Amino acid sequence: MPDQTSPKTVAVVAYITFIGWLISYLFIYPKQKDALGAFHLRQSLGLYICGFVITLLNRSFMAGMMWGAGGILGVILFVFWLIGLINAINGQQKPLPLVGEYFQRWFGNL
Repeated sequence: MPDQTSPKTVAVVAYITFIGWLISYLFIYPKQKDALGAFHLRQSLGLYICGFVITLLNRSFMAGMMWGAGGILGVILFVFWLIGLINAINGQQKPLPLVGEYFQRWFGNL
């Protein structure tokens, strides 16, 4: 029986927590490789890495200096995540503002 997974499934699931990204990358994407899924896997991975770095900086020795900037960066990251999720739902391959082109380049082998 052929897999009836929509091409958007990989893209949308990749934005639903890092666990969703892993599920999408390890289990769904290998069965349904397409440009839309690969594009959004790269975009969402970049967002998760940025979020991890922001969290590390907020909890590190720089916590005193980062509390305001970390909050602002967190809001910006959430807005980028929302933009990426909406693009995935709509089946569009629009890079995220400011960082999307870098994510595509950095994670091009994905």
